[in-house]
Amino acid sequence: MSLVDLIMPKMGESIMEATILKWHKKPGDHVKLDETVLDIATDKVDTEVPSTYEGTVSEILFAENDVVPIGSVIARIQTQGAAFVQPQASVTTPAAVAPAAPQEQVVESEDIPYQPTAININRPPAAIRFYSPLVLNIAASEGISMSELEAIPGTGNEGRVTKKDILDYIAAKRSGRKPAQQTTPDTGSQAMVQTGQQQKLQESAPTVGYSGNAEIIEMDRMRRLISDHMVRSKSTSAHVTSFVEADVTNMVIWREKIKQEYEKREGDKITFTPLFIEAIVKCLKKYTWLNASVEGNNIIVKKDINIGMATALPSGNLIVPVIRNADQLNLVGLTRQVNNLANAARNNKLKPEETQGGTFTITNVGTFGSLMGTPIINQPQVAVLATGVIKKRPVVIETEQGDSIAIRHMMYISMSYDHRIIDGALGSTFLSAVAKELEQFNVNRDF
Repeated sequence: MSLVDLIMPKMGESIMEATILKWHKKPGDHVKLDETVLDIATDKVDTEVPSTYEGTVSEILFAENDVVPIGSVIARIQTQGAAFVQPQASVTTPAAVAPAAPQEQVVESEDIPYQPTAININRPPAAIRFYSPLVLNIAASEGISMSELEAIPGTGNEGRVTKKDILDYIAAKRSGRKPAQQTTPDTGSQAMVQTGQQQKLQESAPTVGYSGNAEIIEMDRMRRLISDHMVRSKSTSAHVTSFVEADVTNMVIWREKIKQEYEKREGDKITFTPLFIEAIVKCLKKYTWLNASVEGNNIIVKKDINIGMATALPSGNLIVPVIRNADQLNLVGLTRQVNNLANAARNNKLKPEETQGGTFTITNVGTFGSLMGTPIINQPQVAVLATGVIKKRPVVIETEQGDSIAIRHMMYISMSYDHRIIDGALGSTFLSAVAKELEQFNVNRDF
């Protein structure tokens, strides 16, 4: 007989803690290998934690609704066989990879009017201290200023302030004892800008009185996270939105022609979303700065093209699963990924890693009948594209015989981009390139 530890798993590079939603097992219960022991939630996704051993649950160390740091022992399981050392969960930050030297970009098309020059990003950015949403919430509710929060010594990974750290600080402050202070030098204005923005979004709104009939509904956990994420994005990026109109008649005709044959051959339905993603991927290869992020004064141009697709949940909330390496998939592969991720999202079966690592996001507001939208950037990305509803409209078209009016399938495309690094010339050029890809869709192509 041996006693082994069940560890709170690491759910992503930026995830430092998780909330226990529900225990499926209690002390004394038998658990099989890979059987679900508990449900947890992070600021990305809810997920199940399976047992890494078969045996009997000996001890549960945290209650439901507790916020637990990644890598903590959450339960102990008594197993059969000789005792062995439980491998520790990976809680260390991955080793920094030196960015590749900037390479000269090959211009694939002569009609690209503007393409920024790559910059050297070898210089390490100034240190910026990270605070979890939970710590920021506690600080805001207790009236702790950002400068005061900066002074609290952290015991978490890389010196981060944990829930226990800030609660101990508050307890010491209330009791009249002098709280411990951070002895490292102040990180300067960059840290204040970064964390100051997070503090603003956590501040409580003023209480409003209601004189008429009203129903007050408290936000659920997912809606609060979405709210914080959206406000943080607007305070981080300088949002600009551009619009174009695209004639997608060829694409509509092609899909209508092949959809039954496609479903019969592939066992899956083909929607417009993979066709949109296919066009976006082609353009991202030409305009690489749209597939980037900003870290301090550095621009990180991503070589991987991972497309996030905003998906509405039955609850009305929104989640963004990610299609990794979308540039390496053909149309059938893209369609399968789109459908699988959308179904997993709607059935609450998404894995944490399936919402991580996106480099560009698409949202189809036309699904709900909207002509167009002004989407909010999904941080830390620098652009998000929205496709509107496809409508038949009379349009003037140019032919060899002259201008004529025809009924065409038209769609508005909008894109919000981060004006800190994406100027209007580049943003508008990229958006026009996507529209051009859709308009020149080959109606005779195979799938």
